[in-house]
Amino acid sequence: MSNTTASIITIGDELLIGQTIDTNSAWIAQKLNVLGIDVIRRLAVKDNFQAIWNALDEERRLSELIFITGGLGPTSDDITKPLLCKYFGGQMIVDTTVLNHIKRIFERLKRPVIERNLKQAEVPDNCRVLFNRMGTAPGMWFEDQGNVFVAMPGVPFEMMAIMEDGVLPELEKRVCNSALIHKTVVTAGEGESFIAERLVAFEAALPSNVNLAYLPDTSIVRIRLTGRGDDKTIVENQLELLQKSLVEKLGNIVVATEDIPMEKVLANALIPINKTIGIAESCTGGFIGHAITQIPGASSYFAGSIVSYDNRIKEQILGVKPATLVQFGAVSEQTATEMARGALHVLGVDFALATTGVLGPGGGTDKVDVGTVWMAVANSERIITRMFRFRYDRQRNKEQAAKMGMLLLWKFITGRI
Repeated sequence: MSNTTASIITIGDELLIGQTIDTNSAWIAQKLNVLGIDVIRRLAVKDNFQAIWNALDEERRLSELIFITGGLGPTSDDITKPLLCKYFGGQMIVDTTVLNHIKRIFERLKRPVIERNLKQAEVPDNCRVLFNRMGTAPGMWFEDQGNVFVAMPGVPFEMMAIMEDGVLPELEKRVCNSALIHKTVVTAGEGESFIAERLVAFEAALPSNVNLAYLPDTSIVRIRLTGRGDDKTIVENQLELLQKSLVEKLGNIVVATEDIPMEKVLANALIPINKTIGIAESCTGGFIGHAITQIPGASSYFAGSIVSYDNRIKEQILGVKPATLVQFGAVSEQTATEMARGALHVLGVDFALATTGVLGPGGGTDKVDVGTVWMAVANSERIITRMFRFRYDRQRNKEQAAKMGMLLLWKFITGRI
């Protein structure tokens, strides 16, 4: 059993200074995995001629396929195209298909085409041009001494279009791999080490072609089974049985049997029962509502989110009593309870979630530590409250509070609490 290997090189100073987050590598790796292609390295390189050249030399020794994103634009810092031309010993020529495409784009936009834009149509004569329907910079496919090099723009939606239109179909025809299949179980409420203790015997009994990996996050642990084999159907059936056994062993801490975010887990719970939810957000500032509406069709179960950041909004819209805020404070079990009741009433939903807290870095008091968040979930019959303490920076605390809020709501809806 041997799989085609791949490396991914992302180019750009912005990736190395943290100005831009590299999402391209993750997307490319996911698509290659479906084809059974093993991604063995991901590398970020600055906009430097020698650094890029060295990276190409290094990765070709390790992988059969090398995917490159970035540095194909029209500005002076975009050096990838001339570098690749020199690396593969080519000469620049004008590709008329790309040239006409560029002209049509600017005609449609009613903007003049400058020389810098037209130079985007220049490509090395020894590459196969990969048409970019979403932009002006074409992709390039090189084959050299048994390696395939695929260069694409760093703009994610342009890269995706080139991959889907020209690269993945070609790889599917060329690559004959053994199967590489993943199955995931998402759990909540138990730490990684405790789950590992429960699965000692399960892991020890795994067949040699299957690996198990733990991917922990705050209060959520994803467990991934990876199987390899010459026959895809056999490996698929093998992993399905192992996943079923894993779910039986872990019982009620299992949240999902596919690798999906909490907002999708919520959707899967709500759609079959035809129930609706609404949110009253203070500290999370609409972040939960944003996450929920990332799922297509959320309007069938999500009524809305009231961002009651100011206490006046808590009082005037959600009906939180002024006396409650004075006596217990905005960050309290009592305030979260009244916010959830108010959301149920104002939004007219079956289930409501409320969040109120201090996410930092300041705002803590003698009574309320930074990172403290009170949550309440409610329906017409009962209310459940929980207090959480998050220990990260403001953004991370907000993300974790949103995730735990959705998890709490899911547990309430499904009768887990």
